[in-house]
Amino acid sequence: MPLLWYLREKLDLTGTKFGCGMGLCGACTVHLDGQAIRSCLTPVSTAFGRDITTIEGLSEDGSHPLQLAWIRHRVPQCGYCQAGQIMNAASFLATNPSPDRDAVDQAMQGNICRCGTYNRIKAAILDVAGTESEDMA
Repeated sequence: MPLLWYLREKLDLTGTKFGCGMGLCGACTVHLDGQAIRSCLTPVSTAFGRDITTIEGLSEDGSHPLQLAWIRHRVPQCGYCQAGQIMNAASFLATNPSPDRDAVDQAMQGNICRCGTYNRIKAAILDVAGTESEDMA
């Protein structure tokens, strides 16, 4: 069973979304031992005994800096991909706390947003990093 379905069906953690089922869109991104992974491709057996963080676990009350930046920069449109976007960004910022635009583009290229809010996503990430705060939308 993929980790995605275990999280959604067994643990009722529905913030992690099913997108493509092939690890290409990033909607199912969660953290496994702090690293962003695609939960649709990860067997639940490989996660046993490891630290798993979903969007629900990033912040109990929605006060994680990325979640607040998403609101400030008006990132969500339909919102479907946003949990995966935030989870990927959080893992990225944990290893690169002061990225430039190119580093953000590189890190986020595997997360697809059908609404095309890429400039807002980038602005929110750079805002949290403190490397740029202008709204690029």
